[in-house]
Amino acid sequence: MNIYVGNISYQTSEEDLKEAFGQYGEVSSVKIVSDRETGRSKGFGFVEMVDDEAGNTAIEEMNGKKIGGRALRVNVARPKK
Repeated sequence: MNIYVGNISYQTSEEDLKEAFGQYGEVSSVKIVSDRETGRSKGFGFVEMVDDEAGNTAIEEMNGKKIGGRALRVNVARPKK
């Protein structure tokens, strides 16, 4: 299951997200999107979880949870168009 994570603090690392989402199940990948020119985080990313049930639980539990002082916006990622 691919999960969108928004409102990520610029100080939050991919490892921080992997650890947080890993409480709910196996995380297969984490990608924080960064600006091509500056390399700075754009404040959103994606977490891929192996199990859909664990992914749904993670979405429910992590949406609104504060990491790095900012409340995350978490939902199912929409497919690229």
